[in-house]
This record gives sequence, structure tokens and C-alpha cells, in this order.
Amino acid sequence: MAIKLNHSSEPLYFITFTCYQWLNLIEITNAHENVYKWFTYLKESKNIDVVAFVIMPNHVHAILYFPTSDFDLNKIIGNAKRIIAYEIIRRLKSTERLDLLALLRKGLTKREIAKGQKHKAFESSFDAKAIYTEEFFFQKLDYIHKNPVSGKWTLVEDYAKYPHSSAGFYEIGEVFHFEPKHYNEL
Repeated sequence: MAIKLNHSSEPLYFITFTCYQWLNLIEITNAHENVYKWFTYLKESKNIDVVAFVIMPNHVHAILYFPTSDFDLNKIIGNAKRIIAYEIIRRLKSTERLDLLALLRKGLTKREIAKGQKHKAFESSFDAKAIYTEEFFFQKLDYIHKNPVSGKWTLVEDYAKYPHSSAGFYEIGEVFHFEPKHYNEL
């Protein structure tokens, strides 16, 4: 894959956002589809491409391509976490996971409570690194794709077969389609 990177701007970003206290909330609530909805929203409404991704049980890694410089990364990731969190909380309520709901309530700061937030599904911060070089791009691509079989994770034997990753596309040519649903709320 040939990539041309412009050193005067940051069109590509490696981003990570994590569930509160690294809880496996995405897996527990089967909220993967909500991350896919966000990916679809990015492309259809913002013209932002998801170049690579992995949706783990408790965090999301992605490489995003921004075709223009007029974007607010904090707002983009904040909206994603907010909308995905709504669905996680709804599913926890519907399955009566009162233990997790209580824990997510305890995680709120006074400021978040004052703003009307009821639960904390994601950590407040997120990680974002601009990608300036091909070397860094391929390092992050490899990291994302091998995440399901690295460290404490053994989610599959072959990382290219992990269903919530773009690794299959890059490694074995599988075409991946995000769910054709929209994020009207964003």
C-alpha cells in the first residue's frame, strides 16, 4: 500500500478511546454495532475515512483520515463516546445489570453530575496521535490488527479472523462493510 503523507498537516490520526475502568462494556452489551454506526456516520456525514480499526471488549482503536483541516477531533470523539455510551447504558438497564450501573454512577465527577450525566461508560480522555510517516502508520496498523492476540488478549487464534477488525481486509482481502445504519443523533 502506498501512502503519501503531508508533513505540514495531520490528515491521519491514530485514536483510542477506552471504557470506564477498562470494563468490558462493549462486549457485555454487544455494542460493536454502535461503533460501526459511528464509522458510517463519519464517512457519510463528515467525509472522514476509517482506514483501520479494531473494536475490543473494552476499547476502540482506529486510524482516521481527515480530508480537510477543518475538524474538531475532541468533538468527533466526544460525540462517539456519548452516543455509544447511551446504548451501552440502555442495554445494561434492559438486562438489569444494576451492579455495573451503580459502578458507572460512582465514576462521575461533580462537574459531570452538574452537567446532567448519569453514568460514566468511557474514560474522560482519549488518545490521539497524528501520523506523519509511513513507518508510524504501519507500526500503528500492525498494533491495531494484532491487538486481539496481544498481551492479555487471546480473542482469536488468527488476528486476521477477528470479526471486529479491519485486519481481514489488509491481510486476506476480505471486504468489510459497516452496518448501513445512520447516526441521526449526531
